[in-house]
Amino acid sequence: MHGSIQSDMVPSLASRVKHLLKVKNNFCVAYDLLFGCPGWIEGVIQANAFIQAGIAKRCLVIGAETLSRVIDPHDRDSMIYADGAGAVILDANQDDSGLLSHLSASFTLNESDYLYFGKSYFHQDSNTKYLKMKGRKIYEFALTNVSLAMKTCFDNSGYSIKELSKIIIHQANEKMDEAIVSRFYQLYDLPKPPNVMPMIIQKLGNNSVATIPTLLAMILHGEIPEHSINKGDITLFASVGAGMNINAFVYKF
Repeated sequence: MHGSIQSDMVPSLASRVKHLLKVKNNFCVAYDLLFGCPGWIEGVIQANAFIQAGIAKRCLVIGAETLSRVIDPHDRDSMIYADGAGAVILDANQDDSGLLSHLSASFTLNESDYLYFGKSYFHQDSNTKYLKMKGRKIYEFALTNVSLAMKTCFDNSGYSIKELSKIIIHQANEKMDEAIVSRFYQLYDLPKPPNVMPMIIQKLGNNSVATIPTLLAMILHGEIPEHSINKGDITLFASVGAGMNINAFVYKF
């Protein structure tokens, strides 16, 4: 950061990570993916496509965010934001595990300014732009559109809703996530099962693109005692964020 609130645009963050990892293969392509909070899911979807197409055998997908650089200390909406990072490695395999279905969508006609950069509420600080959101509009948008996207994605997996083991959803807001998942099950005329949706926002906050890989890692490492993922489990991942972008995928472990 060099004492500034601005970050470097070049080289890409992915290039810097590859450099620090000392990866010697020049044909290992490193690129950034700007997709808001759903960026990690989108990265996994793209990595899966590369593997399925025979373009790659192994992909590293990282979700990292430092929202502390862009939050307005005079805006109470900023209280929930946090920093974080998580990563996965996807490998080609021969068994029946992996992505079963996926879905991505960008709603930009009327929704592109629901999350934006604007001035601080502290008017003396007029030159710096901070992350701002239209909370009510985001809530209403997500409640309808994320649950529908989740259903479309899960229906394409070929599995019954009763075979769904866990929902790993972007840790944006516990009230909103509860409402989205409840609405998702209502689309099947079912109540939301207990213990289907792990939450860590009360511990780690909303660290944007890092919430889902962080949550997944904590479950797999046994750091959330009441939740586990086992071999053969069918898990639905879903996210929503700036764009407005929505995506989801179904994964068999």
